[in-house]
Parts: sequence; structure tokens; C-alpha cells
Amino acid sequence: MTQENRPRSLTRRTLLLVDDEQMVLDGMRRVLRHEPYEILTAPSGEEGWEVLTRHEVDAVIADHQMTGMTGTTFLSRVRTRFPDTLRFLLTGKATLEVAIAALNEGGVMRFFEKPCPTWELILTLKQGFQQRDLQAVSRRLLARARGERARLQRLELAHPGITHVSRDSDGTLVIDQSPGDYDALVKEIQVYLDEKEQKLPR
Repeated sequence: MTQENRPRSLTRRTLLLVDDEQMVLDGMRRVLRHEPYEILTAPSGEEGWEVLTRHEVDAVIADHQMTGMTGTTFLSRVRTRFPDTLRFLLTGKATLEVAIAALNEGGVMRFFEKPCPTWELILTLKQGFQQRDLQAVSRRLLARARGERARLQRLELAHPGITHVSRDSDGTLVIDQSPGDYDALVKEIQVYLDEKEQKLPR
């Protein structure tokens, strides 16, 4: 499953909760019932994996101590297959060993201790989504900047010196004051460059 880099803030996000205690799943669902999320649940890591293969999921909160696959192992698999999915670990035993494994293997953004305060869960999810949205925008802007740079490089290759600009000591652009019809000259140059650029390999 490939996740698209689209502005998720404009759509309803999907959240997967994985815990082998139904009471915990019901509690988190109640806490998040007024938030803009579609909530999916699974009672084990194996079943959570099945959900991930059928649905596009934006974030996963998984319990660490589960029967069968542990939450850390599950989130490690999620990290490998769905790297854009936010990952959080829920644990009743917040030991240093669990925290290190969660960070190193699962690449979790944060881990919550049971019982997790409502405000902490809601705020952390919002911050996580905001951070991911900013990263997606940064990637798009970087790709656009690289495209513009490649275009300028093609122009410079076809017309050496065309991308060079002169500036004075204040940083102001310096334009040579040559006599003649400047508007006509600029228009002629623009037409010439447009024709040349159309012939450049893309």
C-alpha cells in the first residue's frame, strides 16, 4: 500500500488502535469520539496487520504487552512497510528497556503510559499530524525548487551567462543602460528564449 503525499488536514484521518484488552479499546474510542478521526480497532498485532493491508491508516496506537506479537514488534513491521504512518506505543510498564526498543525498533513518535490522560492523547495526536503535514509540504517545496534549479541549469547550458545577474553593493539588480527600444528588445529576447527552451531535452 502506498500512501500519497496529499494535504491530510483536508480529509478525515484514520486511526488504528491495537490492544488485546477490549476495555482499553473501548476507553480510547470514547476519549476520541469527538475528534476528527475514523477509528479502527484490532485485538492483536496479527489482526492489526490485516487491517493495515486493507485500509490506509494515518496513525497507529499499539499496546506493548499483548498475547502473541508485542506492540514493539508490530510497530517495527509498520515502520518498514508503512513508514509514513505515525506510530505510538501504549504500555503499562514504562521501563527503560521498553522505551529504547520502542524508539529503536518501532520508530515511535511517543509512548503513553496506562492509564493515559485524555488531554495528553488528544494533544499528542494533533501535534503528530501537524508535524507530518509540515514535512509533506517541505518535501513538495523541495521538489519544486529542484525542478526550478534544473530548468535554470538547462537555460544556462543553452545560453551561457543568461542566469547571471549583477548587483550593486546594496544587493540591488544592475541593468545595463543601453540606448534603444527596451520594450521591443525585451520582447524579442523573451520570444527567442521561449523558442530555444522548447527545443531543450526534458
